[in-house]
Amino acid sequence: MRQQREYSKREGGGPRSRRLAIAVVCAVSALAAMATAAQASVITIGSVLPDEWTSKKFDRVETIFNTALPESGAALTSPVNGAIVRWRVQGAVGGPFYLRVLHPDGKGAYEAAGKSAPATPAGTGLQTFETNLKIQAGDVIGVDPSNDTDEIGVKTESGASYASIFPTPFNGTIAPPSKTFSGEEVELSAEVQPAPEVASVSPPFGPVTGTALVTITGKNFNGTNAVKFGAAPAASFTVDSDTQITATAPRALRPGKVDVIVSTLAGDNPNTRFDDYVYRACVVPAVKNKTLKKAKNAAASPRLQARPREEGRRAEAGQGRQGAEAEPEAGQDPGPGRPGAHHPGRVAKTPENRRRGASPSRRRTPRR
Repeated sequence: MRQQREYSKREGGGPRSRRLAIAVVCAVSALAAMATAAQASVITIGSVLPDEWTSKKFDRVETIFNTALPESGAALTSPVNGAIVRWRVQGAVGGPFYLRVLHPDGKGAYEAAGKSAPATPAGTGLQTFETNLKIQAGDVIGVDPSNDTDEIGVKTESGASYASIFPTPFNGTIAPPSKTFSGEEVELSAEVQPAPEVASVSPPFGPVTGTALVTITGKNFNGTNAVKFGAAPAASFTVDSDTQITATAPRALRPGKVDVIVSTLAGDNPNTRFDDYVYRACVVPAVKNKTLKKAKNAAASPRLQARPREEGRRAEAGQGRQGAEAEPEAGQDPGPGRPGAHHPGRVAKTPENRRRGASPSRRRTPRR
């Protein structure tokens, strides 16, 4: 028996160790699934990075960028607003290198719109660097060296071309190309994560007290790090998919319309009429000289509801008694407007009625 227990300890550590191992495996699997589900979609721009390239020296510290890419599927400019999350080079030697975002001004020049942190390649093969660099639709990418002896991969390709700007521009400055090179392309590409877009908010309204569950539909929601209703962050939110978010609206100080803002690494969704959310105020009944509690009790009381009917009956009976007391004497004209002038429940005292033996009577209004 002792030998069996010792054997079990040597083999697997017993049931407790097995349960611990299973829990660790499940946790790792769950984290991997979450990472895969939350991975944002990206768009590749720049060179397709062909295999046949040659490392070419810069000769001076300048910005170089592709101006024509003939390969099928190659995107020279960014088709969307967003952020560059990764960039790649081949044939790079030296460094560090900087990724550059250039915005065409429409007149043949380029505005320096942004620059990444420095990155040093570990070899001449394909190198990938992480970054977070904003880019707009229509922008192109370039690369800056640190030294004139640095090298970058260049591929001879018919129909391709690239240009350079010397010296490397400061952010915000506009400069035309210094040189152009035909029949070659620079081995440089980048991955752009598009900014989120909101297509609808359902329901588009809710109380100022918050707590309303709101479904936000659109695209590019993976990687969402914040959801706001105006300036107030959502009470909670869940990224259901790349096209849907479920959020709980926060409280609002006053009624009115706000924008629903979805934020990712690529930025915020553009403001459109489709992301509007309206806070509605609570409607309170108009009551005079009463608290809300007393007004509700008064409206719900059966005794108070029956009081108008009782008062109406008493008033009707009172009018009948007043008419009887005001009955005119025999042969007297009651006159216009008198209660007894045309009273249907009374017999007038006339000689004709006496001859017939009819006696005047007072008909009282029956109690109801």
